[in-house]
Amino acid sequence: MIGICIIEDIVDIQNGLRAVIESDERLKWIGSFDTAEAAIEQIPGLKPDVVVTDINLPGKNGIECVFELKNKDPKIQFMMFTIYEDNDQVFEALKSGATGYILKNTTPEKIVEAIVELHEGGSPMSPKIARKVLQSFNMTKENPVIQLLSNREREVLELLSKGYLYKEIADRLDITLSTVKRHLNHIYEKLQVQNKTEAVNKLYGKS
Repeated sequence: MIGICIIEDIVDIQNGLRAVIESDERLKWIGSFDTAEAAIEQIPGLKPDVVVTDINLPGKNGIECVFELKNKDPKIQFMMFTIYEDNDQVFEALKSGATGYILKNTTPEKIVEAIVELHEGGSPMSPKIARKVLQSFNMTKENPVIQLLSNREREVLELLSKGYLYKEIADRLDITLSTVKRHLNHIYEKLQVQNKTEAVNKLYGKS
């Protein structure tokens, strides 16, 4: 099971998120915190696989919290769960160590899928967030990196860039989930990267 901690200061949202987590047998709720300070102190001892955190918290914000916790335990994966869509907040969160970023209006089913995908090594983002990230890249058709990928590999990476989850990509391209993962492994090998974010950066001309 995937152990999960929640950092959220609004009790109703905190409880709602816990209910979503406890509704899926793959997920296990470990603890909830309403401040970054409490989370920083206690989460390392709980050793969760994934931490789902808001950005706007009393005292230290969620971005600062992720940065400090990531330094304490690099193995923890962080999912930002917030109302914020502006580019500065997105990029600050990603720089702090978060590898997932979804909005609070995401459906319960999508939240569960995003957590599972994050745990499996993906970088799930809400489509609106993914579009904003893409808009920051200067895409050039002359990018030689594109020539390294097959048409299908490019399709997989572009769909990932737009915020699609692995299962959605499989359905959209009419291929199996294992085939999607195999294409991703080939993409990472060809581009000499470790994760989706690095692959997207190379594809869209960012070092």
